[in-house]
Amino acid sequence: MVNNRYCVIMAGGVGTRFWPKSRQSMPKQFLDILGTGKSFIRHTYERFAPMVPPENFLVVTNRKYKELVLEHLPELDEKQVLCEPVGRNTAPCIAYAAYTLLKKDPGAEMIVTPSDHLILNEEDFRTIVEECLRFAADNDALMTVGIKPTRPDTGYGYIQVSDSQPVSKVKCFTEKPDLELAQTFLRSGEFFWNSGIFIWKVGSIVEAFEKHLPEHHALFSGLMRALGTDAEQNIVEMVFSECRAISIDYGILEKAGNVYVRCGEFGWSDVGTWGSLYQHSRKDRYANAAPEEGCYLCDTRSSIVSLPKDKIAVISGLKEYIVVDTDDVLLICPRSEEQNIKKFIDEVKYHNGDKHI
Repeated sequence: MVNNRYCVIMAGGVGTRFWPKSRQSMPKQFLDILGTGKSFIRHTYERFAPMVPPENFLVVTNRKYKELVLEHLPELDEKQVLCEPVGRNTAPCIAYAAYTLLKKDPGAEMIVTPSDHLILNEEDFRTIVEECLRFAADNDALMTVGIKPTRPDTGYGYIQVSDSQPVSKVKCFTEKPDLELAQTFLRSGEFFWNSGIFIWKVGSIVEAFEKHLPEHHALFSGLMRALGTDAEQNIVEMVFSECRAISIDYGILEKAGNVYVRCGEFGWSDVGTWGSLYQHSRKDRYANAAPEEGCYLCDTRSSIVSLPKDKIAVISGLKEYIVVDTDDVLLICPRSEEQNIKKFIDEVKYHNGDKHI
């Protein structure tokens, strides 16, 4: 196993689109939403464990989730959990990990991954990651993994490739197009979904921060001298209070001239919504994704149902609905309106505070 290879797991999100199952106190990445007996973050760790030594994992998360990370990933030492005082999107998250690795191992190779994605064909996926690592090792390249689209999905970002080679230079990024544009992308054959999985040498991404996000470079390079000391947490607080919230895509990848993509098919989904979970769930003969026990469906079609353990539910007359019951919240809405879940959260928060969020 390569000793200068590191895996950075980004695990700071709240997963609001999976409310009311996902909460501020227990977000999506720590839940077994897929019903496999393991959380998303556990699956993510095990996906990369054949490629990366346990001591070379880093998890970047909100500090209130530190103990949850260590509970789900007992192989990690607490020093491997980098705690953000506040979320600032993916660029500061990745910067914190990159500058930490720059101090520890200037020759580090970085794999950066979200903590809450589904990958069905993990061997094929690891083969592609290995190809990316070899390419990044031999070139000053910022690598991303692209997914061949199966439908004109408006919820994903898209990457346009410059040729048909397995590793292609990126022509442009497009974030969440409307349906008409997504259909055009699908027909062209030049566009792939952006998985949000990145591979690069730590030196390459630090150079990119210095060139394209100089204010972040100044803040995080200043943090390096405090890493591993008693002053680290106070300096981290200062850095995150001052740095601008921006994604790595907008901040660096859309500007850099050395971005490459390796495209593939390996059963990927970000499982970002109840609708996407429905797509990947086992369904009965009426196309319902529901618990096998305790859920009685009458004249109900194409719906997804999530219930607490030992809860009995009788549901009649629904078509294409989301039904999610928890100990303190019940959500019932058409699948076509799941984009309104954030509005529902705001309404509940306005009237009841954070108790149910």
